[in-house]
Amino acid sequence: MGIAFGVLGPVTAWDGTGGAIALKGPRHRAVLARLIVARGRVVPVTRLIDDLWDEPPVGAVGAVRTFVAALRRALEPDRPPRTPARLLVTEGPGYALRAGADAVDAWRFEHAMAAAATLPPEDALGRLEEALGWWRGPAYAEFADQDWARAERSRLAELRLHAVERHAEMRLALGRAAEAVPDLDAHAAGYPWREEAWRLLALALYRSGRQGDALAVLRRARALLVDELGVDPGPGLRRLETDILRQADHLDSPVRGAAERVWAQATAAYDRAVASGARARLESTAGLLRDLAMTGGGGLQAAREHRVAAVEAAEELGDAELTARVIGAFDVPAIWTRSDDPGQAARIVAAAGRTLAALPAGHEAARARLLATIALESRGDHSGHGRRAARQAEEIARRLNDPALLAFALSGLFMQTFHRTGLAAHRDEIGVELVDLSARHGLVTFEVLGHLIRMQALSALADFTAADAHAAAAEHLAIRHERPLVGVFTAWYRALRLDAVGRAPVEETEAAYRDAAARLDGAGMPGMERGLLPLALLCLRLRHGQPPPDAEHADWGPYAPWARPLVLLARDRRAEAAAALRALPEPPHDLLTEALWCLAARAALTLGDRPAMERAYAALMPAAGELAGAGSGVLTLGPVAAHLDDLAAALGRLTGVAPSRS
Repeated sequence: MGIAFGVLGPVTAWDGTGGAIALKGPRHRAVLARLIVARGRVVPVTRLIDDLWDEPPVGAVGAVRTFVAALRRALEPDRPPRTPARLLVTEGPGYALRAGADAVDAWRFEHAMAAAATLPPEDALGRLEEALGWWRGPAYAEFADQDWARAERSRLAELRLHAVERHAEMRLALGRAAEAVPDLDAHAAGYPWREEAWRLLALALYRSGRQGDALAVLRRARALLVDELGVDPGPGLRRLETDILRQADHLDSPVRGAAERVWAQATAAYDRAVASGARARLESTAGLLRDLAMTGGGGLQAAREHRVAAVEAAEELGDAELTARVIGAFDVPAIWTRSDDPGQAARIVAAAGRTLAALPAGHEAARARLLATIALESRGDHSGHGRRAARQAEEIARRLNDPALLAFALSGLFMQTFHRTGLAAHRDEIGVELVDLSARHGLVTFEVLGHLIRMQALSALADFTAADAHAAAAEHLAIRHERPLVGVFTAWYRALRLDAVGRAPVEETEAAYRDAAARLDGAGMPGMERGLLPLALLCLRLRHGQPPPDAEHADWGPYAPWARPLVLLARDRRAEAAAALRALPEPPHDLLTEALWCLAARAALTLGDRPAMERAYAALMPAAGELAGAGSGVLTLGPVAAHLDDLAAALGRLTGVAPSRS
């Protein structure tokens, strides 16, 4: 990959490995941005001077030449002396940027939009999703007040809004109206004069079974247009309101209509054919709950609740083989290491243990599924029971040469790779096998899991170029196979990436974290939701030397013990902070272990607590080559090596844990 340029946000450039290129000062960036706006055309030096200064200084021509020379050195560092530049060239009275058609993210965005217009809905959706993900903020963000950038910024902003609406149309065409509602709601609120935004939002609500909300949206749009602009809604909004009131048939999604008919016919036939007390109904219910869990939100919560009831009903029948099938049918993988409902998880583990003890010999596949279930539901277990179950499940699955069983076993094994710090590379190996195994055998759910595992692990290893590819692959599969929860994890990943690479202002990164946290609302994952945003903001601000989030109103959730010493120190309450540090427990064995140890280390260093420093140093040593917390895919405290160096210095030990603190 050659040099790439980014203007969909702050102006930047990346080298062939994806690393940021230092562009020096604002005028250097302005010259580059001005040449990108010109799209390969020559910009005379006199025009550059007029664009760079309101009142050009003496020697402006020489200054422009200096800026260009510095840009050339940055963009073509290996170009031999006195050889012509290949990228930023001199031509006639000025300069031009000879970049390839795909070298600038804005140009790629236009090409992607044009291509999406020719694709079927499913492919168009994926293309638009990817293209919208390239936006890091307003186009040419730091040049908003420059006349030369104004027209291009407006054009790109309009293209982005059109892409958002086109993306929503594709979701509607594919029968995914409910999934489109949150994004359309935010879009209409942000751009209230766009009638197409209101039309799509109302239609999505109607197709989601929310007729009243759809009509309320149309009334709100009418009020805004009349009160603020003095105009009535256009024909599209008026026609939609009429059609909703009469429940016009053409408003229903063709996909949804056909699916509803098939569902109604199949369930009616099942009710007729299978007796109400038949054991087959329990097994069918278990399969249905598995699929329900994949929908996220309320479906995930309902699946968890009814799953326990189904298992208990199976146990009451006294048939261990049936109970094993009911428990094992729920092979829903997990990527977050904190349980959403520890009480329910414990009941499932207990039932699986009882069933294992009662299962007759010879049912090896069922035994492996029960063991994998124990491994998954015992996440965070300190006893080693879950880890032993994971290894046994893997051993049986490999012996039976059963790909689906092995994928399930590997998902349990992944959940048990947090017994110490520094295991990101090991988790990446599991992800590699899961992706390969699942892709070869059509196991989509586990293929998605494999990509997400690799996204997390590669983030810990600071390989964000590779992590990007796995995030995109997971999103593509999620769109194609309706896995809405994947977007929650990739949204957090993109906020983390923005944070970790350090190219964006703190305010922009904080906004990305807040946007990611908003996607957790209603996602059905309380084990991930509570306390995560304040923790991410705490880590971000600590890295930039800023005070912690407002502790008075922050819900730190399960992370309160690790945040408390630092929050108290920020308020100069050292005695209380020292007591809180002394009472600090060992972090749970999960994706945030390294981050929590680093928070403890920061507090210990500030307070001079040697025993706490010793504990943190010993715990973090295995993770010396990782980014603290980045293995979670949601936040980071920077290189673990930097924390170890600080601890080593304070403890009087040799430093040099890692070659770089960057």
